[in-house]
Amino acid sequence: MTNSKQPAFPNPAETWNSRFAQDDFLFGTDPNEWLREHTNVWRTPSRILSVADGEGRNSVWLASKGHTVDAFDLADVGVAKARRLALANNVAVNFVVADCDTFAWRNDYYDGVAAIFIQFAEPALRERLFTNIVRCLKPGGTLILQGYTPKHLEYRTGGPSVLSRLYTEDLLRKSFSDLDIQVLREYESNVEEGNGHRGHSALIGLVGKRR
Repeated sequence: MTNSKQPAFPNPAETWNSRFAQDDFLFGTDPNEWLREHTNVWRTPSRILSVADGEGRNSVWLASKGHTVDAFDLADVGVAKARRLALANNVAVNFVVADCDTFAWRNDYYDGVAAIFIQFAEPALRERLFTNIVRCLKPGGTLILQGYTPKHLEYRTGGPSVLSRLYTEDLLRKSFSDLDIQVLREYESNVEEGNGHRGHSALIGLVGKRR
């Protein structure tokens, strides 16, 4: 059994910079499928935040759809690649190098938040992060989130190997009790996102609107 109390990376920025240092994009350059399927919840243009955006695949795609997009990640190597991806796609994204605690969260500011596979966060950090996500949404603003469920430990085709960082329906309902949950679904699917997420996966997706 995987140790559910395994600590976070000793140096998260160094770990992710090393992962993003390859020439290819670790998770590819196409947007996440759950995000693509549900992005019609946001009117165009909307002001959207992409959380822990990595190499920019989701933020750049959202900007290409006409949205005003802010994005942050703690890995400066990943953010540099994201900036190049935005330039190659002729779109503007406001990229910031920051972690989940140092990002300049604004209350009631965003029409939408994209939080895709942000499961690097151990429970205490995750609680702070989810609180900030909710408060940064305007009333009526919508969160689109996707992650892996505990069953994914059977597949190991990407994502965390630590039980405490995986999502359940109960966890997400409690964490986002201030949102009207419009979609919350556990399902399995084949994921093909670069070399980082590849293969049969146990997933959960949420769409929730701030009251």
